[in-house]
Amino acid sequence: MLTIRRLDIGDARRLIAGARDKAGEIGVPMCIAITDEGGNLIAFERMDGGKVTSTTIAIDKSFTAAAAKKATHEYGASSQPGAPAYGIGSALGGRLMVVGGGLPVIVEGEVVGGIGVSSGTPAQDMEVAQAGIDAFLADL
Repeated sequence: MLTIRRLDIGDARRLIAGARDKAGEIGVPMCIAITDEGGNLIAFERMDGGKVTSTTIAIDKSFTAAAAKKATHEYGASSQPGAPAYGIGSALGGRLMVVGGGLPVIVEGEVVGGIGVSSGTPAQDMEVAQAGIDAFLADL
């Protein structure tokens, strides 16, 4: 029997709040998704002005980070032609994201969920996702 640690709705709200604060600070309204350790959606927020097209992208970034237990930007380099994971972006019906902005949420060395952010540049999305994680971990 396994004992599974996962984010709950309160955790998801703290992650979103931290990400939202950073998005406001940099002036880029974002779509922010939080998933459990298996990539299942727990919570989502599209800030006023967040791109409608970024809704699915944020959810899929969070899915990838949690389920694959790897930051989405790490797939970017390894998914290029000639690289070991070339073409992986088309896996799982195209849900596997290879653009920065999806990070696994790790507590005591264990992936307990994911955060996915979209609407800015990949660097902005990564910055906002990390701010969400930092705010969450500060409360533990």
